[in-house]
Amino acid sequence: MSDLPAFGSPVRRLFQLEDGAIYLNHGSYGATPKQVTLAQRRWQERLEAEPSRFMEREFRPGLRVAAERLSALLGVEGRAVAMVENATQAVNAVLLSETFKPGDEILITDQTYNAVKNTVRWIASRSGAVVVQVDLPFPVYSDDSIVEGFTSGISKRTRLAVIDHVTSPTAVVLPVARMVAAVKDAGALALVDGAHAPGMLPLDLRSLGADWYTGNCHKWLFASKGCAFLWAADPVRDRLHPTVISHGFGQGFVAEFDWVGTRDASAQLALPDALSFLAGFGAKRVREHNHRFAVETGQRLAAAWGTEVGSPPALTGSMITVRLPDGLGTTQADGLELRRRLLDEYRIQVPINALAGRLWARVSGQIYNQTSEIDALAEAILVERRNAQ
Repeated sequence: MSDLPAFGSPVRRLFQLEDGAIYLNHGSYGATPKQVTLAQRRWQERLEAEPSRFMEREFRPGLRVAAERLSALLGVEGRAVAMVENATQAVNAVLLSETFKPGDEILITDQTYNAVKNTVRWIASRSGAVVVQVDLPFPVYSDDSIVEGFTSGISKRTRLAVIDHVTSPTAVVLPVARMVAAVKDAGALALVDGAHAPGMLPLDLRSLGADWYTGNCHKWLFASKGCAFLWAADPVRDRLHPTVISHGFGQGFVAEFDWVGTRDASAQLALPDALSFLAGFGAKRVREHNHRFAVETGQRLAAAWGTEVGSPPALTGSMITVRLPDGLGTTQADGLELRRRLLDEYRIQVPINALAGRLWARVSGQIYNQTSEIDALAEAILVERRNAQ
């Protein structure tokens, strides 16, 4: 018999979530365990106890310890991993480090994260590059349809493609290895935005064949906010620079990214404590539990609402999208208003997105959630539909 605590309400006390609130949005900002927040505060106290000594002697070695610990989960060497604040910052660093000419094409999809879309558009406006956006199928039923939709946008002018590992609006796990292979076959570069993947999916970055991979640690690895990483393959690493050029310029990848000026990197320094928290439950056990919870969530909600889920189990990680019943609206404004009511009137936090002309709930649970909360969401939506009739 395992001595590990059961998931659900027994472990909720380890987090800082409000009593009585139903939090079904771990995928946006995570939820940091109490012990990780305490570890972060200890790093802040070390900094303030002797700021000069800390910044000059302890800061960068601490970052390297965090990167080395993380690299073991990524299947790469620590010297190829830079610690950054978030995946959007990492995407900016990659795109700003590359040179684009007029007519070069940057490939994205309709499900690319909006902040990343904005970065690509800005880069294109400065360089004369062309943004090519392809539509991915949704709801999705097979990875073949995803690959077909994606590769339709690859041409001889494709210079770089941005590929989500897990899409933010639709929560679909994309077949990134196949997508990257198609990009590389065309002689282009591949940047994988794995904002949701670390902790949600098993990762072996080298096997994906991408040139760069970034991921957040504050979501499924239990780190504090402001903790993410950027990995670069050997051929492109030396030409990669952080968005802030500082004293480390010209001293190599690690030196440049570790030192971008005075900052509070306590979230990154406390990453080993977050990884220890995860290891205490078993990383594989947590992944498998969250996947099962997502699949069951989709089944329960779709049955209660008489609708459908956005992806099959094979393309689902720790999040799931489920179509809401008709009569609640069709636009993003409708979704935002419904989300507001769910939060203010039912204390349920869950994103509602307008996709394919319908409203969908994106539910992302973590080990502190339980099925009774899913049932509460199901009933709240049914009440809202009755009120709307």
